[in-house]
Amino acid sequence: MNGIDKITSRIETDARAEAEAILREGEANAARIRKEYEDQAAAQSSAAEAAGRQAAEDQYERLVSAARMDGKKLLLETKQQCLDEAFAAARQRLLDLDDEAYADLLSRVAAKAVKTGREEIILNDRDRRRVGDKVVAKANALLAQANAPELPRELKSSKAGSLLNKVVAAGSAILQGTALLTLSQETREMDGGLILREGNVEINCAFETQLRLLRGSMAAEVAGILFPQ
Repeated sequence: MNGIDKITSRIETDARAEAEAILREGEANAARIRKEYEDQAAAQSSAAEAAGRQAAEDQYERLVSAARMDGKKLLLETKQQCLDEAFAAARQRLLDLDDEAYADLLSRVAAKAVKTGREEIILNDRDRRRVGDKVVAKANALLAQANAPELPRELKSSKAGSLLNKVVAAGSAILQGTALLTLSQETREMDGGLILREGNVEINCAFETQLRLLRGSMAAEVAGILFPQ
């Protein structure tokens, strides 16, 4: 092989080697770029999956929280309804008492609530007609007895002693200016109970008023009975 052929052969060899090197470098660059894109795509896919998973978890927590709030609200409404029914039942039981028991109840209410013992008792129209006189008489008897001097036990145990005790109680009440309750001609619109009035001062012992006050002070206790923990 002459010199020209050697030079030509060397150029071809070098060119081939350079081409192969360029090709290998291109393939390596292509692989690197492909890997970068694949990694980027995987990262984006992972981020999107994580974001989607987080969004789903957030939505679940919101739904659970809303369900819990609705549950608490419903439970509270149910408890309030049960309390309403309990106090309504108590009111109805008072109104359903027979005349004698009802007069006893109102007389005790009046005797406990009086300030001077000279008030007039105001009832609703129905109660005034059916038990008005009994309530006044019984309430005055209770007040007289409460203010009467104590008699010896041996006197109180006999029939004569019992009568004497009543006379002493009545006389003591008159002297003290108490046990002088009267039945008012006026009536009021109320379910039951009574109102005591002396001059411009009134004491409201209507059932609806007293039960409302009791509910304010006893709601927790009643709820504890209805809904034990």
